[in-house]
Amino acid sequence: MKESRKTKQVVIAGAGPGGLAAAMMLARSGVKVTVLEKHNRPGGRTATLQQDGYKFDIGPTFFLYPRVLKEIFAAAGYDLDAEVPMKRLDPQYRLVFGAGGELLATPDIERMEQAIAKLSPHDAGEFRKFLVRNRAKLANFQPFLEQPFESWRDLMKPGMLKMLPLLKPWLSLDGDLRTHFTDERIRLGFSFQSKYLGMSPFRCPSLFSILSFLEYEHGVFHPIGGCGAVTAAMARLAQEMGVEIAYEEPVEEVLVENGNAVGVRTAKRRIQADSVVVNADFAEAMTKLVPQKHRRKWTNRNIESKRFSCSTFMMYLGIEGRYDDVSHHTIYLSKNYRQNLHDIEDLHQLSADPSFYVQNASVTDPTLAPKDHSTLYVLLPVTHESKSVDWKAETPRYRELALEQIERIGITDVRSRIRTERTLTPAGWQQEFALHKGATFSMAHSLGQMLHRRPHNRFEDIGRMYLVGGGTHPGSGLPVIFESARISSRLLLEDLGLEPQWNHAPASQVNEDDLMQVAS
Repeated sequence: MKESRKTKQVVIAGAGPGGLAAAMMLARSGVKVTVLEKHNRPGGRTATLQQDGYKFDIGPTFFLYPRVLKEIFAAAGYDLDAEVPMKRLDPQYRLVFGAGGELLATPDIERMEQAIAKLSPHDAGEFRKFLVRNRAKLANFQPFLEQPFESWRDLMKPGMLKMLPLLKPWLSLDGDLRTHFTDERIRLGFSFQSKYLGMSPFRCPSLFSILSFLEYEHGVFHPIGGCGAVTAAMARLAQEMGVEIAYEEPVEEVLVENGNAVGVRTAKRRIQADSVVVNADFAEAMTKLVPQKHRRKWTNRNIESKRFSCSTFMMYLGIEGRYDDVSHHTIYLSKNYRQNLHDIEDLHQLSADPSFYVQNASVTDPTLAPKDHSTLYVLLPVTHESKSVDWKAETPRYRELALEQIERIGITDVRSRIRTERTLTPAGWQQEFALHKGATFSMAHSLGQMLHRRPHNRFEDIGRMYLVGGGTHPGSGLPVIFESARISSRLLLEDLGLEPQWNHAPASQVNEDDLMQVAS
């Protein structure tokens, strides 16, 4: 009886968004939590780069579907809106098509229909149908995204088979969108979000049409101070709740005894724990932190056999002056988009006309740069680490190509206005952020690497070890990562014999009328 009342100890490797969310929920449930982070700041890739008076988000810049994090904050006794002010963007972003034309995406349905009609009159009338269908898809599949998938038997859960006509797993995302939109440019406007998963819309499962739906239904937000302000607030609140966060202290090994995780080792100390949570890139963490003798399923060979996402070539530019006529978010989709994706995913080579994304956040948020200055975040999707690309040799050339490309969206005379600059390549992602192959979205989200085929929240190979982040179920993207933390925290507490001290609405039942309506 005395042992059962003893405060349980949990150590979390990594202070990324998933690790911080888990720390808050576990602390709320009476667990003593220690978080170990290799950097000198919280957030992992969802952190703020500060350089010469400018602030940049390192990784994510879109903040979508805040409901999950609002619930986590509320469970911990805080109000997300009060802690991190956010602005909903309208327009959400500007799409520029290399094949010709533009689309200013807005959550205002009538304005969006008008914008679509300028490119493809036939497709304008399909926008509302797309929203109706994906509203039902999200509502009915969401309960399954909020539950663990630990074996193929979980596919037999009540309602899963009934959803097949709605989910259409036999179609790609582009194939699914063809049921609505005839113009490829419009389909690209509703499918480029598959890049959040590091995948091509021509391979990505049709389920992920819900990504663009989320933007229109629930909004695209900009947290004041950037997405890094969110994880900074989470770290501050976790510490208020009694969580210990040790910076510049990376985990060097997960300690395993009799098949169970019993703590971790750092360069400074050994920490014993009742459970261990790993919030790190899955492939890199397994091969570096967990000796292979403890891994039956996820051996090094098995990990290397998996398909990994693309990477990104990044430029963070502090600019004298402003580009007030350039949208907060702009996406350029190259003229030969399919070839660009083929170069990235199959040929592992650099494209002559790459697609790109630019965040010009200073038009919304003056806190990011000195007065009358601005920040530019430039992202080009590229192959993950490959022998065919030598980034040490290619970086100067690709930097010049990137600066030429962004002129296509109205960012001109940029070279003379750069006052600070940082570049990050796939090699840099691997070295600085320990991303396997520099793959910024972890393992790809193909059907063979989703649900029970993704590394489990309750790790299969080692007892009392749990995963959070984009490498586990449900997958990549901030709201999904927060959900992974909630799933894993529930499992951990259940295994410790503790009740979660937060409320979460029970999974809704499948609405068969909705399924019949949208599938017909």
